[in-house]
Amino acid sequence: MFGRLRKTWAGKTSERSARGQASTRRPKKTTHNLFEAAAAYVSACAEDDQDQIDEAATWVSPEALSFGVTELACRAVIALARERDESPQTVTRTLLGLPAV
Repeated sequence: MFGRLRKTWAGKTSERSARGQASTRRPKKTTHNLFEAAAAYVSACAEDDQDQIDEAATWVSPEALSFGVTELACRAVIALARERDESPQTVTRTLLGLPAV
């Protein structure tokens, strides 16, 4: 009787162990944050890669993507302004081909 209990208990323990190992082997679902999505989206737009644009647009909600693209634009303009020793307004107008104010 104790032999059966021991075998049953050992079987249950090895099943749990196998399930635990199998769950750690599953590939984790890749999630993207809004800044990763914005970076992929903007770089794909710059390279005119429609497939990558479409893919990046599915990573986050449209609102989050819009926020990320805006934040990326602001950071890029600030970096360019510092590099050129110009104001952000001058840099943005130059990038857009607008006359200086």
